[in-house]
Amino acid sequence: MEEGFKELISRYQGSHSLPRQFYTSETLYKMDIEHYWNHSWIWVGHIDQISNVGDFFLFDYGYESVIVARDKDKCINAFLNVCRHRGSRVCIEKSGNTRVFACPYHAWTYELNGNLRAAREMGDGFDKAKHSLKKVNLRIFHGLIFICISDDPPNIDEGLLQLEELVAPFEFENLKIVHKENYPVAANWKLALENYMECYHCAPAHLEYSRSHSLKDPSSANIKLKNCMLKKSIEVGLSGVELQINGLGSKEVDMDFYFSRYPLFQGYQTGSKSGEKLAPLLGKLKDFDGGTTDIQIGILNNFLSYSDHLIGYRFIPSSLQSTDIEVIWMVRQDAEEGLDYNLEDLTWLWHCTSQDDERIIGLNQKGVNSDYYVPGPLSNMEWGIKAFHAGYLKQLDKKINTNS
Repeated sequence: MEEGFKELISRYQGSHSLPRQFYTSETLYKMDIEHYWNHSWIWVGHIDQISNVGDFFLFDYGYESVIVARDKDKCINAFLNVCRHRGSRVCIEKSGNTRVFACPYHAWTYELNGNLRAAREMGDGFDKAKHSLKKVNLRIFHGLIFICISDDPPNIDEGLLQLEELVAPFEFENLKIVHKENYPVAANWKLALENYMECYHCAPAHLEYSRSHSLKDPSSANIKLKNCMLKKSIEVGLSGVELQINGLGSKEVDMDFYFSRYPLFQGYQTGSKSGEKLAPLLGKLKDFDGGTTDIQIGILNNFLSYSDHLIGYRFIPSSLQSTDIEVIWMVRQDAEEGLDYNLEDLTWLWHCTSQDDERIIGLNQKGVNSDYYVPGPLSNMEWGIKAFHAGYLKQLDKKINTNS
């Protein structure tokens, strides 16, 4: 079966949308999880979620479940939520605080660092040290937690190093999550991600977003508007406005990284209905510069940083044509609800935008399911989709060739 997809990949036109099978084949969906998701770095949360010893949360995607926990030495660990006895899920709560993890099936018990603590009736030759929960690769970047299941993860460190100076002024490590919302969509995860990777649809589909964000029409973000923001950005303490690294398996970087600050329309300080600020300034920023930043740490991990809050976007596959769009809102850790920010105002824009996305992505999948769907040409504003396709197909082809 994989040979058929190898031929499909070789015939793909880089300037068009993907063939129908990429969104409708159960076999290809399983390959997506095994060959792409399991070999990618995935943003799973923030250190504020596990600030105390014993705090933990789960992150699930596809067929996988990962436990992220803070152990007795105050270190953060990640391991697969799969018992080393007969494979049961060990942790069934989505988050909480615990002293140990105990499998609900046969009571094998694990420490907070994943080490096996107790297993009944296993005989004299049983070695507990060889039956710890499988550790998962983990990186923490300014408080953002990333994991990768693969034994051979892509190189994330070089890209993070190059992002360091650009991200530092925002002090993401001093944020807290104040709201999470899930927008389930009846579509393949690639359609959900592709929607986020382009703003060709923003003007016709996102009326609220388009009032404030110049990205909806590149020609509207004229040189004067950009230069005005750039001057102000430097004044308020931002050290740079743009970085793009296309890894695609190069020697230095194995992932795509993207950082671009662009102007909001005049009269808007942040992504709010009124244009007025929503929360206290992030990090070391001295004032609002009238801009916002798109940040990508690998194709799967997308962030939007205003001067006063951070939005995190995830597109999590749960089945072939079922995806959870997760939106996470973060503000300064010392900000108080009702005093420093109003949650309804803070979440208004991206709640409206995500509801729009639910509708248009679902319609997209219904059309792609048609026997008469034919891949169409991508516009100049859909360059992000082209970059995603290039990396995705390269990874898929690489794994298929390795397995053949």
